[in-house]
Amino acid sequence: MFSFTGRTALVSGGTSGIGLAIANAFAAAGASVTAVGLGVIPPGKENLRFAGLNVTDTAACRGLIATLPQIDFLVNAAGIIRRDDEFLIDVFQHVIDVNLTGAMRLCTEAHDKLAASKGAIVNIASLWTYFGGPRVPAYTASKGAIGQLTKSLAVAWAADGIRVNAVAPGWIATPLTQGLQDDPIRAAPILDRCPMKRWGRPEEVAPPVLFLCSEAASFINGVILPIDGGYLAV
Repeated sequence: MFSFTGRTALVSGGTSGIGLAIANAFAAAGASVTAVGLGVIPPGKENLRFAGLNVTDTAACRGLIATLPQIDFLVNAAGIIRRDDEFLIDVFQHVIDVNLTGAMRLCTEAHDKLAASKGAIVNIASLWTYFGGPRVPAYTASKGAIGQLTKSLAVAWAADGIRVNAVAPGWIATPLTQGLQDDPIRAAPILDRCPMKRWGRPEEVAPPVLFLCSEAASFINGVILPIDGGYLAV
């Protein structure tokens, strides 16, 4: 649906789940993509390079950005969740550092290159941007803050030619939600509320992200777009 030939994208959390689907979609649309993350690093593909990166390491983020001669699009998809353990302060701080501060690290380090290309940032928010998560206080706080960070950077950097938006995926079938998918008792109320009565797929999150980076969205700035099968409408 989109053509990004000659453009360059950086996707954090791009080695699995939603981030990987976004990286693959950019590559399929012709962009040169660097997808970074932790854990198992997939083999590279045509115009898609994978690399390890810990987004809590400022020097590593700066070093990675320095290796990229051009950045047109930055997608912040790196995120972790630690159900129940997030009430422990060390775990709480770590989740915030990855999900929120990690996104800000990459945004600030990539700012100048994004300004040079008049590029776009898309942050990955969540349904927990809107709701309180009783088992995940850190994840919820981080995703609420991602929504406000998106708005703040959209206002601050518009004069630099950088658009900043976010998408808020609903219940998507990824490794992050595998425990819920495998538990019929916990999955039932999720699917009952969703008008489409199913889990979303990572590949359904990618096209809206590409849209927000495209010229078709040239006057869209500071929005948080739910991709939730109608969950928030109920």
